Amino acid sequence: MQALQGMVKDFLKKPFVNREQVYVGGLSMGGMGTYELLRRQRRTFAAAFAICGGDNTNNIKKYANTPLWIFHGGKDDIVDPAFSMAIAERLKLVGKEVKFTLYPNANHNSWDSAFAEPELLPWLFEHKKE
Repeated sequence: MQALQGMVKDFLKKPFVNREQVYVGGLSMGGMGTYELLRRQRRTFAAAFAICGGDNTNNIKKYANTPLWIFHGGKDDIVDPAFSMAIAERLKLVGKEVKFTLYPNANHNSWDSAFAEPELLPWLFEHKKE
């Protein structure tokens, strides 16, 4: 995580980077890492997506202000879809922007479907950091 944070810090120094439109996303352990990075760098990202990841729902207050799209396969036998469902529900309860897509017949490789979503990139790019 320290190496990743260092890479993000270096990336943000580049003159071609629009700091108002920096995004993060990941799948499986990278989905879990997405939540971790959002917690550690709360003011860096304009939006994020997590695919078949998970986090402790007590952590949502740390990234509740970042628009989030969560994806998960309903038949995931590696990372329980309940993790993603719980995060999405908790964010909705506190009135934060969250999209949740469950692919009922997908297993752990729900990233195939998530990356095929025609609205994923437009959704990301419509967000700018406040």
